[in-house]
Amino acid sequence: MSASLENRGQFGSKLGFILSAAGSAVGLGNIWKFPGKAYNGGGGSFLLIYILMVALIGTTVMLAEFTLGRKTQKNAVGALRELNAKYSWVGGLGIFTGFIILCYYCQVGGWTMKYIVAYLTQSATVYADPTAYFLNMLGVNGFPLEGAIIYPLIFLGLTSFVISRGVTEGIEKLSKFLMPLLFILLIGLMLRACTLPGAGEGVAYMFHVDLSTVSGNVFLVALGQAFFSLSLGMGIMITYASYLSKDDNLISNTGVVCVLDTCVALFAGFMIIPAVFATGIDPGMGGGFAFATLAGVFMAIPGGTIFGLLFYALLFFAAITSSISIMEGSVAYLVEEKNMPRKKTVAYLSIVVFIIGVFYTLSQAYWNIKGIWWSLNGIEFPILGDFMEYLTDRLLLPFGAFFTTVFVGWIWGTDNAIKEATSDGKYRFALAPLWAFLVKFAAPLAILCIIVAGLLLGMSIS
Repeated sequence: MSASLENRGQFGSKLGFILSAAGSAVGLGNIWKFPGKAYNGGGGSFLLIYILMVALIGTTVMLAEFTLGRKTQKNAVGALRELNAKYSWVGGLGIFTGFIILCYYCQVGGWTMKYIVAYLTQSATVYADPTAYFLNMLGVNGFPLEGAIIYPLIFLGLTSFVISRGVTEGIEKLSKFLMPLLFILLIGLMLRACTLPGAGEGVAYMFHVDLSTVSGNVFLVALGQAFFSLSLGMGIMITYASYLSKDDNLISNTGVVCVLDTCVALFAGFMIIPAVFATGIDPGMGGGFAFATLAGVFMAIPGGTIFGLLFYALLFFAAITSSISIMEGSVAYLVEEKNMPRKKTVAYLSIVVFIIGVFYTLSQAYWNIKGIWWSLNGIEFPILGDFMEYLTDRLLLPFGAFFTTVFVGWIWGTDNAIKEATSDGKYRFALAPLWAFLVKFAAPLAILCIIVAGLLLGMSIS
């Protein structure tokens, strides 16, 4: 028997919810994946398509998840069960996906803390050989005590502490503090990057639109980035929306959260690409780029140590707000569906997450764990880390969102969803017919394209 609604938390303000949901959406992918994809996709051309994908597909899926959560006032599993018990597994799929992501997300979050300390105390050591420093943190020359144990444990401890305090006192309070600070840091870093000698070429590239460079792959990459950067398919937005009152405007909330998330991605692009143009270093994506390549960028620019320190602080803020939201999805499920005490649930879950996460870092350099995955069309998955990211980014996340849109569009029904989105007609929704079409047809089809591309074409769209 699930916990009563009276025992559930609730966001104390609209601003608190928006900043918390935006904090969930704004993650490491916005900052270290988006710039590289924008660069490779043609700069301004990619930005134009990306914004289109967010507007058409991202907002569609997010509003669908919001309606499920607010309608039922329950976690992802409980929400689907209440509306149609046969489909509760869709919510379970989202929670399982979030759990796997959390295992390696807290490790990477720990790396950001390690680099903050490094830039405060030993930036010269980092600059001596940025790639070697990164690999040493991962354990290429021995067991990675700091990279796998100490800093990830501190990061996970901070996440657990916030979650244990509940929605209003934990999640909402931290989000109200960190999200404005994140935007201030990001805008400051962007302005600094754009004023570097030689950065003008990078700024011009980000504004230049040449549709002749646009291909089907660019559309898929933009769609995949828009989809994954919004924290969709994990049940997080269902859970967060379940803490809203019936008077909240889900339509405007969806728009604001998507705009904030998109702004972070765009600001990150205008921060990274002008900087790498100024230094002649090609932009990349992922951990190696964020922790190794960018250190070379910071080393090559005036005031680079301060620039780097603020950048890793920015990464930390993005990581902690996202890890909190991901953990909340699992905690809400265990507390409400299994009647587990919240603080004990957080403690038990943190132990499991930490143990699995350690193996993620170990697999990067210290251990070369073979035989976890197979070779498909030339794509190799030789280590645990690759397997976990492939499983979530290319399979579980898109499948979770696909079944969510199918459920809202065809099982529960768009009429019921629109009724919930408008608070029984209280709020105007002029685009309701378009949204109904998108959630029933366009969004599921687009998500299937992501799945097919990831499975059969080997495109890096996550």
